[in-house]
Amino acid sequence: MNSLFPKEKITFDLPDATIVYYPNFFENGSADAFFESLKNEIPWQQDKITVYGKTHPQPRLTALFGNEGKPYHYSNIVMQPNAWSILLLFIKNKIEEIVTENFTTVLLNYYRDGRDSNGWHADNEKELGINPIIASVSFGAERFFYLQHNTIAAQKLKLNLKHGSLLIMSGTTQHFWKHQIAKTAKPIGPRINLTFRIIK
Repeated sequence: MNSLFPKEKITFDLPDATIVYYPNFFENGSADAFFESLKNEIPWQQDKITVYGKTHPQPRLTALFGNEGKPYHYSNIVMQPNAWSILLLFIKNKIEEIVTENFTTVLLNYYRDGRDSNGWHADNEKELGINPIIASVSFGAERFFYLQHNTIAAQKLKLNLKHGSLLIMSGTTQHFWKHQIAKTAKPIGPRINLTFRIIK
């Protein structure tokens, strides 16, 4: 990446949210190589999740990397981090060039096709602290990312997350908004999403 040229940056005017989108954060050649490396080298797992009293396999594969001793809890799942890889540290450092934070952890999601999804939720787990910052990088097939305000029905956003893009959610976003990657019946290729976060 050539840092001499400023990247396209889109800021959304939404109530109770701070959301910034860089559609071309990584150029296509790098994004292609990163996708292949992540797909083949990450120790993907499929945890079981319990929703409304029923337990079933999570509709995507996941992995956790991060600083030693920083497990991550969500939806009654406890994930222990793998040690940072060279590639994940490289991506983290590139994000930290524009975000003045030091991320401790990355949760990776592998959506194998349109049947894989992530239901409505907020990244508001206790260990993320107040007003957490989430930096989400996407590689592979484009998927729609849906945002919905918790109390203002008319406030919603549908964003097509591009290959090599970066989405940053911060401020009070996780308190007032929820988000999802919905299932789709359309034939669609695999997507890998990296969500960098800070575990307190």
